[in-house]
Amino acid sequence: MGGSSRIREEFVLSERRVTAFPRRFNLEVMTPEQVEKIHEKSLEVLERVGVSTSNDNLLKVMADEGQKVDFENSRIYFDPDFVMAKVALAPRNYTLGARNPLNDLEIDGKSMYLSTDGCPALIIDLETGERRKSTREDLGQITKVADYLPQIGMLWQSASANDVPVPVRPLGETHVQWPNTSKHIMQMTAVDPFNTQGLLEMCEVLMGSKEEIRKRPPMSNFQCIISPLHWDNEPIDAMEMLAAAGIPVGICSMPLAAATAPASIAGTIMMANAEVLSGVVIVETLVPGAKTFYVSYASTIDMGSGQMNPTWGGEEVILEQSGPVMAARYDIPAVHSTMGTGSLSSDWQAGVQNAISAMGSMVVSGDMMTGMGSLNADSIYSLAGLVLDCEIMEAVLQWARGTGFTDEDLAVETVVNVGPGGHFLGEQHTMDHMRDFRRSKMMNRLDWEGWTEAGRPTPYDTAKAEVIRILAEHEPDPLPDGVEAELDKIMAAYQKEALENEED
Repeated sequence: MGGSSRIREEFVLSERRVTAFPRRFNLEVMTPEQVEKIHEKSLEVLERVGVSTSNDNLLKVMADEGQKVDFENSRIYFDPDFVMAKVALAPRNYTLGARNPLNDLEIDGKSMYLSTDGCPALIIDLETGERRKSTREDLGQITKVADYLPQIGMLWQSASANDVPVPVRPLGETHVQWPNTSKHIMQMTAVDPFNTQGLLEMCEVLMGSKEEIRKRPPMSNFQCIISPLHWDNEPIDAMEMLAAAGIPVGICSMPLAAATAPASIAGTIMMANAEVLSGVVIVETLVPGAKTFYVSYASTIDMGSGQMNPTWGGEEVILEQSGPVMAARYDIPAVHSTMGTGSLSSDWQAGVQNAISAMGSMVVSGDMMTGMGSLNADSIYSLAGLVLDCEIMEAVLQWARGTGFTDEDLAVETVVNVGPGGHFLGEQHTMDHMRDFRRSKMMNRLDWEGWTEAGRPTPYDTAKAEVIRILAEHEPDPLPDGVEAELDKIMAAYQKEALENEED
């Protein structure tokens, strides 16, 4: 398999291609008293209602830990003091590694990092503009484009590899991503021990040793509770395997107000918090000190249709912001949703929703933000949409960084030199700073006549052309010699075993 030294010697380092978004603001979307009330009621729910699970081993473990367990109904009731003791074991700071060490992400509460969205089964075809089922090749292309875009710090499985057999699809999706990016991969489709074991073997090939995985895990993962309050069997086992290997394992809750959570924003926040806490307790009981993170994707439904609300607005942004707020209460890193428009295309609705969400993410900061490139409530992926979403984040970043107020910025001497009635176009200060002002690459900069002569291009047209250029020109950092062959061998072996098991 080779050692970590081989990886370091053969790896070709490029420049860092990851933007760190600043955590400058802290808008109070909930008062300290409201945060404490959410916390207290969450503990009450875990004590009085508990969680159900189909994992028999977890029932035994929790009983051994002194928790009240109803074996007949597969239910665990958590003591509040036990919950807080286990939550306290979770580390606040750690590193999310990457194939290229220059792209490592330090999760330390000082910066935020952005991710693509996942994992729609549909994609907008780049040539026809029509919706179709996504493939392994599509995921590879999305990964390559995201590797190029500096706003993206880590990658989800942004489109389902529908042409890979279902039993090994999570493994196949990550397999196609490794050669197409040297950034961190957040694996969010592997929820079973079989695919998890394959992923751990791939990580060892990439990093050279189990010890190196622990230092700089090239992959993280999160496991989802089924709202309301049920933990399925296999995610618990996968969670334990990953945490034991040093892979950060987040705990995800996705309650829907009025469907799988109470019909109120506060009640939905409380439900999500209780569910995430239950998962943190589980992983810290199974693997004390495990690296974990808080993932809340609470949302609402359209009461007329029952689907996720495609016209979401202020209430859903509050739900997005509640995750980082509650995670801070427990001193745990937070992943929260950003963007994820309900629109069917990259249109006015998408721009409005994604801009509102992006600004919300800047003023209530977590550690990791996810959602770039998806349409229709995360059911369709768009490569051009990914580029447009990154353009929104770049504009928000410019605002979040603020502006300088030095003597050079204030330029009093230049004002004195120009005097009343003059202009600043020919001044040295203007020459020195004229390129400091950002100009969008996606928005229209033509006048009416120029725009008409150009065929009246839209930002989507410009983004599509940029995607085509990136796919043609960008070369991700290559895998070290022999690594791709080893990864292929693992993929082939697991696919063969899965298909043989299906036949049996």
